[in-house]
Amino acid sequence: MVFKPADIKTSGRPIEDIKPPKAVDPKIEKSQKEKEVLEAEKIYRRGAVSIRDVIAPASFKVENDYVRVGSKFCRTVFVVTYPRYISVGWFAPVINFSAALDVSMYFYPVESYIILKQLKNKVGVIEAQIIGDSEKGAPRDPIRETALRDIEELRDNLTQGTEKFFQFALYITVYADSKDELDKMTDQIELIFGARLVYTRRVFFQAEQGFNSTMPMCNDEIMVSFNMNSSPCASSFPFMSADLTSDNGILYGINRHNNSLVLFDRFSMQNANMTIFATSGAGKSYTVKLEILRSLMLGTDVIVIDPEMEYKHLSDAVGGTFINISLASESKINPFDLPRPVGQPKVADIIRSAVITIKGLLRLMLGNLTPQEDSIIDRALLETYAKKDINPDSDLSKIEPPILQDFQDILEGMEGSGDLGLRLKKYTAGTFAGLLNSTTNVDMVNKLVVFSVRDLEDELRPMAIYTIVNYIWNVVRSESKRRILVIDEAWWLMQNEDSAKFVFALVKRCRKYYLGVTTITQDVNDFLKSTYGQAILNNSALRFLLKQSPSAIDNVQNTFLLTEGEKYLLLECGVGEGIFFAGAKHAAIKVVASYGEDQIITSDPRQLIEIEEAKRKFADEMGGRGKAEETEKMAEIDIG
Repeated sequence: MVFKPADIKTSGRPIEDIKPPKAVDPKIEKSQKEKEVLEAEKIYRRGAVSIRDVIAPASFKVENDYVRVGSKFCRTVFVVTYPRYISVGWFAPVINFSAALDVSMYFYPVESYIILKQLKNKVGVIEAQIIGDSEKGAPRDPIRETALRDIEELRDNLTQGTEKFFQFALYITVYADSKDELDKMTDQIELIFGARLVYTRRVFFQAEQGFNSTMPMCNDEIMVSFNMNSSPCASSFPFMSADLTSDNGILYGINRHNNSLVLFDRFSMQNANMTIFATSGAGKSYTVKLEILRSLMLGTDVIVIDPEMEYKHLSDAVGGTFINISLASESKINPFDLPRPVGQPKVADIIRSAVITIKGLLRLMLGNLTPQEDSIIDRALLETYAKKDINPDSDLSKIEPPILQDFQDILEGMEGSGDLGLRLKKYTAGTFAGLLNSTTNVDMVNKLVVFSVRDLEDELRPMAIYTIVNYIWNVVRSESKRRILVIDEAWWLMQNEDSAKFVFALVKRCRKYYLGVTTITQDVNDFLKSTYGQAILNNSALRFLLKQSPSAIDNVQNTFLLTEGEKYLLLECGVGEGIFFAGAKHAAIKVVASYGEDQIITSDPRQLIEIEEAKRKFADEMGGRGKAEETEKMAEIDIG
């Protein structure tokens, strides 16, 4: 087709004014095309690689009552009926169920005036039915009367504004690796609900809608709701944590669930005993020392049995009494001491109790005893006290108790004692003579008293701890005041039946004397294997579980009835983190200390070395400053 110049429209301009288009540089044109291609590729990639494409499963198959997402089988369960009354926390067993679950709760607010109008009509219907039954002479219907009372109460609460009204929908999607496992887990979930009279249904030909309803998209595609007021809706709230905050007591840590303060007074429980289980390096000594420091600030006396001299720095910092018990130490404790009577106890009972306690110590020292040897030792102990004029008519405040040598003298003079005196001789005149064969010379008149047994041989340590605990028990019974006794590495005493039995008796009776016993151990299995160890645990109102070893976690889980989540928390938690039990309540907490407290109670060797170096440097500076001041004074004297 040929165009003539007259055919070209020029918008009224002469044809001569029209300029031919400029020639385009090939390089520029190529660059523009490359930019267009890159831009188109970006748009394509943005559409093909979106977040939805990344998280989408490889496949999605819908069956009549479940869906298969990739290799996972999923089924949704929804609640259709609730009982008349549900308690707070009824939903916690479902939340703690040891399986993967998706839970969705939908709350649809309903205006109060609409509900009040419906309730008014419902009240009229029920009252008419009750009056009609009464006129007919029919027996009363308790169900209608209960419903009438509930409706009237709800009307009052809605009118006063103390309650609101909702339509509440609750859906749970269960995930499993196989169809059989899915059926089994669904049955378990339905049993948990059924035990609380909450009835559920499985989705049927709505599997996809149920799955979508539990996705985090706030899209309710099932629309199966139940009418509820505020209180039962609040009872269904899934995130619960025990509140251990009180008006009195000390700060134990921070609640890891809700960041609240765990303030607690151990003496407000039915007993003030505490057990602490943890692996080495988990922070159990740090936790106990922090409790000691804060308890001292509130006027509580504290007594510590320290097997590794970990509490000396704390004792020095607060001006406590540190007593080192060893063969070469000047500090001695006499196992034959008797408590000063408080009130009007029978002296005969005190002597009898002392004899039984010393017999337990002698079994540790001499090994197993035959019934004949036990009888001889029993008679010898009574005669030993009688030799010092200690009898049921004595005034215990004026007596001088015997020592181990007096007992040996009596024992060797008795017929049938055999080699008992010879076996006892190493504790009176042999290698171990410096431990138990002296009168008591320690002083416990202080707010903090620490007994260290680090320098004792392993063979003597159980005997020394037994004697120290007995001496402390005598002091406690002599004067009733608020005290805490800390037994570190208590598994030493659990290895022998007599010492374990003695500690159990102490834990069981200490409440009467305003004493709380804290037992600390890192060997959980050995402690719990002992019958008395389990009994001590049962008589402790407070329990603190820090990081546990994999070899002991199953035993701990069975003993404390932990969930799978709590089990893994104890395996993976950091230093100073764990689960704090106070009676029926428990919560995951983290122990926190201020900088000043940390400098006093730390057990880290590197930190302790830094503190000692800082002290030495400060002392050197003060010494140098003192010498400089003395030189200046001498110079002034010379000038004068």
